[in-house]
Amino acid sequence: RAWICCVLEFKNRQRVVMGPGYTELFFWDEACALAAGHRPCFECRRADALAFAFAWSGEAVRATAPQMDRDLAKARAEGPWICDAAPEGAMVALPEGPALVAQGALHLWSPDGYGASQPLPRRLRVLTPRPICTVLARGYRPQMGLNA
Repeated sequence: RAWICCVLEFKNRQRVVMGPGYTELFFWDEACALAAGHRPCFECRRADALAFAFAWSGEAVRATAPQMDRDLAKARAEGPWICDAAPEGAMVALPEGPALVAQGALHLWSPDGYGASQPLPRRLRVLTPRPICTVLARGYRPQMGLNA
């Protein structure tokens, strides 16, 4: 149930990719992982996970991993949603493909990275699950491989 976003290297550990216990997925950056419904790992990305959990709850008491995992499972099942404004770091669907909301504009994603900026449309089909958009709106800043 825990869909987590980890770092590629941690304490010199060596894993067999697609070995027992985990299904490894590799994303362009954290914004893409968040759009897929993953959250930062509490072991290898502790500081990010704590910041994410506090932004999740919006209070002095942080959200727990099991609580976030339950809510994210439900949100992933709901799929994309429509809104007038998505927060910085969210991914949206355009006719041309997925795009990142960053620096007040959209940046079309491709396997080669993000493209040049283009204006934000009035209505957006948001790929990033709602609870994660709330976290982004509360100030959590994902790592973005923006090359535009």
